[in-house]
Amino acid sequence: MTTANSSAIVGVDIGGTFTDVILLEHDGRAAVAKVLSTPDHYADAILDGLANVLGSAGLVGVDLGRVAHGTTVASNAVLEGSAQPPALVTTLGFRDVIEIGRLRLPRLYDVAWEKPPPLAPRHLRFEVAERIAADGAVIEALDRSSAADVAAAIRAAGVKSVAVSLINAFANPVHEQALARLFSALIPEVDVTIATDLSRQIREVERTSTAVVNAYLRPVVRGYLDDLENRLKRSGIAAPLFVSQSTGGLSTAEEAKRKPVTILESGPAAGVVAAAALAEAIGVANLISFDMGGTTAKAASIEHGAFVRTSDFTVGGGMISGSRLLTGAGHPLQVAAIDLAEVGAGGGSIIRRDAGGGLLIGPESAGAVPGPVCYGRGGLRPTIADAAALLGYLSPSGIAGGAVPIDVEAARTVIDRDIAAPLGLSAEDAAYAAVSLASATMLRALRAVSSERGRDPRDFAVCAFGGNGPLFGPLLALELGASRVLVPPYPGLFSAVGLMTADLECEAAETVRADFAAVDRPMLGKVVERLEALVRRQLSDAGVSAERQMIERRFSLRYAGQTQTLAIVLEAPETDGPALSALSEAFGAEHERTYGHRAGANEPLELTSVRVVGSGRLDDGRSLPRPARDAARDATRSAYFGPREGWREARVVSRGQLASGVAGPCIVEEYDSTCLIPPGSTARLVAFDIIEIDCSKAAAQSRS
Repeated sequence: MTTANSSAIVGVDIGGTFTDVILLEHDGRAAVAKVLSTPDHYADAILDGLANVLGSAGLVGVDLGRVAHGTTVASNAVLEGSAQPPALVTTLGFRDVIEIGRLRLPRLYDVAWEKPPPLAPRHLRFEVAERIAADGAVIEALDRSSAADVAAAIRAAGVKSVAVSLINAFANPVHEQALARLFSALIPEVDVTIATDLSRQIREVERTSTAVVNAYLRPVVRGYLDDLENRLKRSGIAAPLFVSQSTGGLSTAEEAKRKPVTILESGPAAGVVAAAALAEAIGVANLISFDMGGTTAKAASIEHGAFVRTSDFTVGGGMISGSRLLTGAGHPLQVAAIDLAEVGAGGGSIIRRDAGGGLLIGPESAGAVPGPVCYGRGGLRPTIADAAALLGYLSPSGIAGGAVPIDVEAARTVIDRDIAAPLGLSAEDAAYAAVSLASATMLRALRAVSSERGRDPRDFAVCAFGGNGPLFGPLLALELGASRVLVPPYPGLFSAVGLMTADLECEAAETVRADFAAVDRPMLGKVVERLEALVRRQLSDAGVSAERQMIERRFSLRYAGQTQTLAIVLEAPETDGPALSALSEAFGAEHERTYGHRAGANEPLELTSVRVVGSGRLDDGRSLPRPARDAARDATRSAYFGPREGWREARVVSRGQLASGVAGPCIVEEYDSTCLIPPGSTARLVAFDIIEIDCSKAAAQSRS
């Protein structure tokens, strides 16, 4: 286990276009590498990046204390449908639960929308005779003869994995556990997932879907992580491998192989963790994290150091998303995650025209291969990166330290041919229209985590990161009404920074349905104690000592008759009267903040579930990396800021030149990202060499 005296640690984040690697020594010194992702063999880019940073730091593999990894392997497998379908075993009569699902549509009036097919097709869904009551009582014992017949059918089907999800097993998992033992004996070559290992909560559709997605991913993620661990060892790196979960916490590689459904939002969650660390470091209370990469843009809110979590999200509906933007779009999951709003707009997003000639952005992306046209790697269709290059925002001499050259004329040619000429626009106006449309798309995500939650975005700063976040963040802040934008050091690798600041984390949850005013307090206390003991044992098994363990208790509450719940943290360790009264008051205050009102004191309140989150510090913490300052630049470049501003001469500077402040238009060029300071805005450096952009004057000018 890594300690305060350990050597360097490494964060590795795979994105749709680039793989980011950052090495951080305990004194804050850092070495970074940004290499093009290798989708056919992701480990190739990881090993290249690791060799780069180890060489830059003058270290070897044995000097590493740990490797923390954010990966898109799980999410890509679901989005692309590239894995072998699993089998599903369920209670007699419930074979089609995952196909029927819920009556929810992401686009209510879109008759052309098609629901993604179940990951376990009908011919691989099997039934067994058994029945558990909602209170956990055994109504019908498990028919072992029919279960053995199902095992034979699964073997004949040649599947690699099977999901077991039985009705009401959340209340009593005895039959699921019996099936797991039986299948392990009869078909040991088949990997078995049981739903109650992942969730002990009500909602059969979500629980079954979670088990199926986990079974679908297990062979893929296990194969990937086994290969990565072996290749790291052959390269002389014996440091333990940790994987970022959708909650932002880390898990051991072994736990990620067992529960891959928990790492679907691996990389994006790490970026939010890094943004929360930044907010704490400089004393910012409210922050919106905005992470724009090559394929998607993600937003999350951070209030007083805490980010919002959800216990339900969706995968496979064209993108992974929280329920706010794409309700019903894909496969529902009943696992915890940071509540991210995600849209399909990134630097590599394809710009196209619909049947009526209107502009559309994404969600299809050029990715790393072939990439945008301006990268000169075989791309043929215009992207947002091509539009940014044409508008003068990107350096013609290349990005990622010049490793990826930028061909501005190629970008102009493809935008003129495919977009500008058909629409009767100049190339720059077409490019600016595409950038504006992409901004409007991404603005939905920022509003989903602020104004749609009852928060005033003017009370928040925007933390812009990712390869393209600092380019678009100030433009979005102007539209959102936020006057302050923060661009962290190493913005293009900031999710990798979050991997190194994250704690090991595990959690357990259980359905507890009760009238909150009349809840059985001793029973509730026993549930909390049981869940807490479970997460403490998991942390201890991972090597986290008791003094480094932290426990958080969350109660999901709602007013009687409501469908949605709010998760409220129980601050006190007890479940006595005063603690529950404080919890009720906290729920009312949060309900008012989120929805604009609260019910009277006599309104019945319902408890639906209890969740215990355990986290363990892997070391004594490391500060945000402070980048080595690049040499000063003395250049200008023409950049286009729309029909109103037109072409303007923008200063091109390095981060260090902002120490004394600078006025826009200005472009800050760095190894891993480009930051745009719009006309009317000003920028300066604050603590940790963070760029602070003041957009208040520009916002006033835009409204006048």
